Amino acid sequence: MIDIRQLREDPERVRASQRARGEDDGVVDAVLDADKRHRSSLSEYESLRASQKSFGKKVAAAQGEEKAALLAEVKEMAARVKQLDAAKDEAAQERERLLRSIGNVIIDGVPTGGEDDFVTLEEVGTPRDFAAEGFEPKDHLALGEALGAIDMARGAKVSGSRFYYLTGPGARLELALMNLALDRARDAGFVQMQVPTLVTPQTMGGAGFLDAHADEVYRLEADDLYLTGTSEVALAGFHGDEIIDLTQGPRRYAAMSTCYRREAGSYGKDTQGIIRVHQFQKVEMFVYASPEDAETQHEALLKWERGMLDDLGLAYRVIDVAAGDLGGPAARKFDCEAWVPTQERYRELTSTSNCTTYQARRFNIRERGESGTRSVATLNGTLATTRFLVALLETHQQADGSVTIPEVLRPYTGFDTMTPIS
Repeated sequence: MIDIRQLREDPERVRASQRARGEDDGVVDAVLDADKRHRSSLSEYESLRASQKSFGKKVAAAQGEEKAALLAEVKEMAARVKQLDAAKDEAAQERERLLRSIGNVIIDGVPTGGEDDFVTLEEVGTPRDFAAEGFEPKDHLALGEALGAIDMARGAKVSGSRFYYLTGPGARLELALMNLALDRARDAGFVQMQVPTLVTPQTMGGAGFLDAHADEVYRLEADDLYLTGTSEVALAGFHGDEIIDLTQGPRRYAAMSTCYRREAGSYGKDTQGIIRVHQFQKVEMFVYASPEDAETQHEALLKWERGMLDDLGLAYRVIDVAAGDLGGPAARKFDCEAWVPTQERYRELTSTSNCTTYQARRFNIRERGESGTRSVATLNGTLATTRFLVALLETHQQADGSVTIPEVLRPYTGFDTMTPIS
C-alpha cells in the first residue's frame, strides 16, 4: 500500500493517480478522515491514560466522601478510556482497509487511461512479409500440431479447456527457452531460486494480487492457500519482516516456476492455442533496491528482456502501459509485445514493473538509512514464458511447414529445425 505520510503531505498527487487509473479519487478524503479520527482518538486516549494513572495516587490518599467522588470519577474515566481505545482501533482499521484499496501512486509520465491508451516507445525489427515469400503463414497451433509439439485436444480431455500438452520438440523448445533465460539471469548477477507455488493469503495479499484481481487466482479452500500466477509473489515475500542490506547494491533473484491463472473474464478470448491458458512456465526476475535506484533498475530489467527478444529474432514493440492497466502494485510498467504474423498484431510477451515501495510496505521489508529504517523498492520482469512459443513458431516457420530454431537456442534444444511429423 502507499505511504500514509505521502498521502497526508500531498493528497492531490494521490487523487491525480487515482483519476489516471480510472479509480475513485474520493477514497483519498475517506482515508484522511479516518486518519484524522485515529490520530485525534489516539491523542485523547494517551492523555486520558496518563491522567488515569496519576489518579491512583489521589485515590489512595483520599478518605471518606472525597474518596467516593474520586472513585466515581475513576470509573467514568475508565469507561471513556475504553471508548477511545475502541475508537482509535476502529479508525485505524478503516484507514488500513481504505489504503489497501488505493493502487500505487503512478510515476510522472505514465499515460492516463485504460488498456488501449498505452504509448509506443519503440518498434524493433520488421515483421516478415510472407506474401513476398510466396506462402501464407500458419498459426502456432496448426504448426505445433503438425510438428508434434502441441496437443490441445488431449490437454482438454485431461484437464478441461485452456490446458494443453507440449510434446517432443515442443517440450524441448520450452525448456530451452527457460534454460537460456536462467543462464542469462545468472550471468547478470541474479541469484537463481526454486520457489513455492502455493502461498498463504498474507503472501498473496502482500504482493498485491488479492485486491482487484482476486477472481483471477486459484484458491485451495481446504488449505487456505493460493496457487501463484507468477514467482514474483514468492520472491516478493522472501524477505518479509526483514531489514536487508543494500549497501552493496540491489538484491536480484530469478526463478522458473509453473504459473496458474484462472483467466476470469476472458471467456471467448484467445480460445485457440496457448496464448491465454491456465497453466504455463515462466522465468521471472525480481529486484530489491533502494527507492532512488528503482527507475534505473527498471530500465535494466527492460534491457534484459529486450536482449532475449532481439536474439530470438522477433519483431516487437515496447509500450509504456497506461495507468488503468497497471494493476495495483505497479507505479509504471513496460511491456514488450512481439509481432504474431497470423494475427497481424503485437501480443504481450514480457512485462516489467516498478512497484516502488508498495509491496515492501505490505511485507515490512526495510533497509537502514541515516535516519532509521525505510521501505525498499521492489521490481519484477519476465525473461521467458511459454507464450514465447507462439511468436517463435509463427515467425520462424518455413514454406514446407518446418520451423527454424534461432541460433541462440540451438545449444539448448539439440536441434536446428523442427520438421512436420507426417
